[in-house]
Amino acid sequence: MRPAGDSPPDRTVRTRHPVRDWEDALISGNGRQGVLVHSDPERIRLTLSHERLFLPVQEALPAPRTAPILPELRALLRRGRARDTAERITALAAGEGYEGTHWIDPLVGAARVAFTPSRPVAGPVTRSCDLNTGTVTEEMPDGTVHRVFASRADDVVVCELDRLSGLEGMLALEVLPGSPPVPLLVETATAPGRLSLTAAFPDRPEGATAGYSVTCGVTAEGGTVRVEGERLRLRSVRRLVLLLRTRVAEPGAEQPPEPGPLPAAGRGVLWERHRPLHADLMDRFRVRLGGGAAPERVARLVDAGRYAVVSAVGDLPPTLQGVWSGTYDPPWRSGYTFDGNLPSALAALHPTGTPELMLPLFDLLDGFADDLRENARRLYGCDGILVPAHASTSGRHNHFGPEWCLTCWTAGGAWMARLYWDHYSYTLDRGFLRERALPFLTEAAEFYDGFLGVDGFSPSYSPENTPADGDGQACVNATMDVAAVRDLARNLVRAHRALGVPGARRWVRLAARLPGYRINADGELAEWATAAGPMAQTDRHAHRHASHLYPLWYERDPAFADPRLAGAAARTVRARLSWWRGQEADEMAFGLVQLGLAAASLGMAEEAYETVSLLAERYWRPTMVPTHNRGRILNVDIGGGFPALVAAMLLGSAPGRLEVLPALPRAWPSGLVEGLRARGGVAVERLEWGRGRVAVQLCSERGGPLLVRMPDGNRRVRLEQGVTTRLHGKLPAS
Repeated sequence: MRPAGDSPPDRTVRTRHPVRDWEDALISGNGRQGVLVHSDPERIRLTLSHERLFLPVQEALPAPRTAPILPELRALLRRGRARDTAERITALAAGEGYEGTHWIDPLVGAARVAFTPSRPVAGPVTRSCDLNTGTVTEEMPDGTVHRVFASRADDVVVCELDRLSGLEGMLALEVLPGSPPVPLLVETATAPGRLSLTAAFPDRPEGATAGYSVTCGVTAEGGTVRVEGERLRLRSVRRLVLLLRTRVAEPGAEQPPEPGPLPAAGRGVLWERHRPLHADLMDRFRVRLGGGAAPERVARLVDAGRYAVVSAVGDLPPTLQGVWSGTYDPPWRSGYTFDGNLPSALAALHPTGTPELMLPLFDLLDGFADDLRENARRLYGCDGILVPAHASTSGRHNHFGPEWCLTCWTAGGAWMARLYWDHYSYTLDRGFLRERALPFLTEAAEFYDGFLGVDGFSPSYSPENTPADGDGQACVNATMDVAAVRDLARNLVRAHRALGVPGARRWVRLAARLPGYRINADGELAEWATAAGPMAQTDRHAHRHASHLYPLWYERDPAFADPRLAGAAARTVRARLSWWRGQEADEMAFGLVQLGLAAASLGMAEEAYETVSLLAERYWRPTMVPTHNRGRILNVDIGGGFPALVAAMLLGSAPGRLEVLPALPRAWPSGLVEGLRARGGVAVERLEWGRGRVAVQLCSERGGPLLVRMPDGNRRVRLEQGVTTRLHGKLPAS
């Protein structure tokens, strides 16, 4: 339901930026099907993709069996020999079939559709994307108008071309240009009303997908359409409608799927079925910020980021590039990166009111369950589950090397467990807590219960940083590990109590075994918790990650009620932010999200705003599609991270507690937010501030007592289920 208020905001992106490659595309997607729209004056061009189209490059290997040498690895780390530890793991893996880095299967594009006019006209292409409806429109120099959307209702990409004087030219459906890393066997079929292609993977590993098919239905009004080889020639066609669908073979299938049927309905009917479904997701959250052009751009980027993620969640969560790919070799093979990218992409789904879009993550992890258990047994001889840093078609822990020693990163299960707990905390879905969250949290914690040794977390890893005085990234007691497992143990105790089931004492004991946080010699929160001896390591702030600030990203760890720890974390934020101001800080935008979330949790409004400003200035295409590096490498991480950061500056929450405007910067003197959600099942229907006043409207799914920290002091209220409660207060003088 659209939040109360005026008409839908204008969420249209407009650009005449020239198209250099597929990454300059405007995007549309329904989560399953994705389409990149990247025409130039010479041709109208679409690149199609599908959330399950991972090219089967190589077989997923079992995680290396390092459990028998764990005492040896721990002995090396005890002597401070980080590089030797990673090289020992790599050498063992080489004897088990690993030769160099074993990459995941890449997400690739399925096909390109191109209409090449007989007489192209030079000039700019005017391009726009209506984020409210998911429709991309291009106005070509020759007068052709081109509209595209990916239907949520009918799971089909719909493309319409109009030209008053008639369309003249060739229409083609082809595989991507370039050489794929594995052979493709491609068959095409052409008829006046249909184009199709089928691609098979003859040399695929056992169990990998057999291939895919793309179907293009062609409906023309006026003129003629006739077959010329594998293409269609159009003459004097007033309007052309294309329906496009990619199908990927089911697991275990021996052949690619046949080109399938398409909806019989016309474009108008398809549009009317699609539009309300997409609009509902976008309209659940709105933010307007006063103060000039910079805050207005922030609000527009919140919408653009949410659009990218909403459009990329289908049956699976978004990969690094969402549901879009225009290449056979995407950066980092796309896929799911659990040690930062994927959690960032999903970070806004709960606070901006789309919790159902979290479910594909849990489905993905359920599908990986056997692999995650195998990882825990083979790598460390433990029960429970171990989530890898990178994955696509399997959950096996394959990706590591002597420098990037990712098998030493064990925080993935605890981090994913936080997302399970948050889903319950926002929705209060007790069935989900009992049937899905508690089992996952339990298996995640069982691993740590068996893994923790006398030195704590050993091996350990703080993504992807090397200590200032170290020769490798393998380490002992990365603060992220400590924080994530503290959080997991605390949430397990709460889950047992909420459900009234026994077993909480085991996790209280686990929490008691964990190392404490450490403040380094500069008064900062240390990235590695071991205080002295060869295992102690020195902080290095010139780095894109800030993983040791994990205890401040979600619910603040209660330990940070200690002003010494809070002050140390604040100094860490300032030290890392100082590096990000420089020109060498180019890559991995979500590292700024990590800093910003920590700053917002600590009430550091201006520091949080600086991270927002750097993100807004650097990490978007002219099409308002988010990027990984400054203006390049299409990537949806901050599509979720950016709106999550803005939401965290406006509202902090824990069950039974809200913090209104915890990190409001001077640059946002007024604003209106509708549709924020808080832990504890509380909806912030409306939050408005300006002219020294603040007003908030709250509604609870369950009711009960609530402590609300307003800018001018605390309020203790009792919410009635389904009844709106209004609070008013004053803003502090600037």
